[in-house]
Amino acid sequence: MTLTATAGSADLPLEPLTELVRTWLPTRRWYPAKGAEAQLDVVATLLLDDDAVRIPLVRVRFGSVDTLLQVPLVLERLAPSATAPADPSRPVDLPEPADLPSVDLPSVDLPSVDLPPVGDPEAVGRIGDTLLLDGTGHPAFLRAWLAAADGPDGRAPADLDPTTARVITGEQSNTSVVLRRAGDELQAPAVGILKVFRTLAAGPNPDVDVPRRLVEVGWDGVPAPLGWLAGRWPDAGGQLVEGYLGALSAFVPGARDGFELACELAGAGAPFDDEAGQLGTLIAGMHEALVQGFGAEPSGAPHDDGAAGPEQVARQLEDRFAWAADSVPALQEYRDAVHGVAARVRALPDAPPRQRVHGDLHLGQVLRSADRWVVTDFEGEPLAPLAMRTRPDLAVRDVAGMLRSFDYAAAVGGLHHEAAHAWSGTARDALLARYDETAGTSLATGEGSSAVLLTALELDKALYEAVYEQRNRPDWLHIPLAGLDRLLR
Repeated sequence: MTLTATAGSADLPLEPLTELVRTWLPTRRWYPAKGAEAQLDVVATLLLDDDAVRIPLVRVRFGSVDTLLQVPLVLERLAPSATAPADPSRPVDLPEPADLPSVDLPSVDLPSVDLPPVGDPEAVGRIGDTLLLDGTGHPAFLRAWLAAADGPDGRAPADLDPTTARVITGEQSNTSVVLRRAGDELQAPAVGILKVFRTLAAGPNPDVDVPRRLVEVGWDGVPAPLGWLAGRWPDAGGQLVEGYLGALSAFVPGARDGFELACELAGAGAPFDDEAGQLGTLIAGMHEALVQGFGAEPSGAPHDDGAAGPEQVARQLEDRFAWAADSVPALQEYRDAVHGVAARVRALPDAPPRQRVHGDLHLGQVLRSADRWVVTDFEGEPLAPLAMRTRPDLAVRDVAGMLRSFDYAAAVGGLHHEAAHAWSGTARDALLARYDETAGTSLATGEGSSAVLLTALELDKALYEAVYEQRNRPDWLHIPLAGLDRLLR
């Protein structure tokens, strides 16, 4: 089923609703304009097959960003009281919830796997005698979503129990809800996890389409898709566009977040080499399956925009350095070495074929379960244009992202200087060796075009991290600087 947005509903007046979301949204962890002066407007509403469920669509504009958020709500009618406002359209705000501190990592999105006890859905506010509740964990919204969703067998599973759902805390850009089968105890293993996309984009969301295609070609390194729901809404110009609203996938039982596991091992002084080697095999297998599912494009194809060619990669690295050095004076000493790497890239005769990639791969995007890894979250950066997130790229960009997160795991785990370098270094070697075995590359020896490009892409990411840390966590600046020392020595 595909939901089509309407202008709104008479029982949810636009003006007081807009006033409420303008107060509530900035307190959400996934709100994209934290700290920025933004314009918020409710522009349309999606309706599910439940009179109590509404999904207002909120346009958020700040700086050069113009994006659309979905805010599922459940309406609860309250008994009229003497304290109700005379004007039923005038909002009465409930106490504002505490703001959650952000601990974003530039390379590591840290999802929490803690499952808090089932509780009452959070209140967004009140309009007259109608209480507005956050719908993402509410049984009414979940029941209506599952009934409307499509799935591999035509429909989403019908045996999930919305009344025992649990919202996962700590996510940065979406809201995920864990679901069990009807009749199971709360202690029973979950079987599904619904990701509600907070930021909507027109077109084929890779977090839905990529796992579906990978499973179709027989690759089992991703949680199996169980359901998805699409919608239509007006774009900024008033034209109807279509995209995904959310996706349901199989829950990975007993899973550990990859970053948390790596930090734990580093803190205990235990090696990560075996796990890193298995990651190398997993990533190479994922890249092979992505080629089977989506094909590959040789560098220099007639429609090639050059985004992954040697000249463009070299220019992007030089531009990244110029931007980063303006913000972080300590980077100036790396100027000649960075330009030397750019020159090596520019001198390459060609680049490997371009293909679909994960696009945002790091330890926080993999789960460890039953001594194996699975990959999650193919969405990429939600605020980036969809065309940029789905275009073919160099496979080694995923490898670079994973390697950079090893440095962060060592530091967050409590290792410093030579100890951190040794821990992450042996893990790096293990990953590259196993990746080479499967992919037929020579990254571990530093030979060939892919190895040169890997160095450039790691540098690019470390330079971005340096700016992020300088602006947000100056005490962590030493982590990307240590990475630059290793890459450029």
